[in-house]
Amino acid sequence: MTGQRPPEPILHLDMDAFYASVEALREPSLAGKPLLIGGTGGRGVVASASYEARVYGIRSAMPMASALRRCPHAIVRPPDFAAYTDVSHRLMELLRSVTPLVEPLSLDEAFLDVGGSVRLFGEPPRIAADLRERIADELQLPASVGVAPNKFLAKLCSEHAKPDGLKHLPVDGVTAFLAGLEVRELWGVGEKTTEQLHRYGLRTVGDIAATEPATLARIVGQAAGAHLSEIARGHDPRTVTPDEAAKGLSAEETFETDVDDPEILRTELLRLAEKVAQRLRGGGVAGRTVTLKLRFANFQTLTRSRTLPTPTDQATVLHREATALLEAQRLERVRVRLVGLGVGNLVDGGAAQQLDLLESDRWETLEHAADDARARFGDTAVTRGALLARDPRAGPGPDEGWPTRDDTRGG
Repeated sequence: MTGQRPPEPILHLDMDAFYASVEALREPSLAGKPLLIGGTGGRGVVASASYEARVYGIRSAMPMASALRRCPHAIVRPPDFAAYTDVSHRLMELLRSVTPLVEPLSLDEAFLDVGGSVRLFGEPPRIAADLRERIADELQLPASVGVAPNKFLAKLCSEHAKPDGLKHLPVDGVTAFLAGLEVRELWGVGEKTTEQLHRYGLRTVGDIAATEPATLARIVGQAAGAHLSEIARGHDPRTVTPDEAAKGLSAEETFETDVDDPEILRTELLRLAEKVAQRLRGGGVAGRTVTLKLRFANFQTLTRSRTLPTPTDQATVLHREATALLEAQRLERVRVRLVGLGVGNLVDGGAAQQLDLLESDRWETLEHAADDARARFGDTAVTRGALLARDPRAGPGPDEGWPTRDDTRGG
């Protein structure tokens, strides 16, 4: 083993149907059955679907009602983000035992640069195989891995390796591999871009690679054309960025029926503030920017933000600021379909100091005591009195939590 940097140093690891797989591990009777994770209300969506459910054409982000029409006998479970986060922490620790260059993309997905690990662990395909074996042994979960020269190609390979597989793309095989793929498999190519390319007879990645960049620019625009020209040839200059700090945490709720009562919205914001604050404290971070998100009955979405003088991880502060943003909109009984609360500009939790130290200490003590009680006795052990009479129109919250992505593209 020379220890020189290998030509295919990048791995993309993606857990298979992560939420559904975790639930089946917790409840073994669910294994091998069509299982859906998500909300069951009228506006609930599928957060994750087992592969037994996918044979019916069910995919993530599909309305739950549509999924159940396709597979009436599917089993539905609500998401448990605390459980998924716990497994994710163990997964990331396992990945970092191989290389410090781990870039998490979500709870169940990460890029790894193993170029400096070959002297200890062997060539990248060997490292990938060993990781999959360790994940199966230590977490009892399936994972798919792509091994390639860069991030774009590694992610493409992991998608082609699913489910529960490994695909290694050597440098000298990149052109042939890409040539026959459909254009929609290129990073950044959505439905509209695919239609545009098809109108000009460009249906495969090979077609894109054979087209002059100037021609692509005329079809999809200068920036998109240059991007397509590069990735169609397998070029991607991005590096693996380890431990990139989270940009923000959020939670949101889609109501069963549209809400036009400001009091209900304020109560729901309190529940969301509690949830986001718990996650901030659990992650050891605090945030300065509070964002309110509203989606109206006509699907128009409004976001408003406010930056605090000092960071916070307290639900009381988050609720106060979000409520102030809500009241500033003067909605006057406008029907609201979705409400969300987010926190950005995250810093280390030690910076969470309010100007009113006495008030801060009192609420900080209470909220940390509540965290301890929930950790010992479950999430429902402690709640605020204002939330006990929560409006029944609020759904089960399939959109709650960070991140919301599980397996949108076949994971």
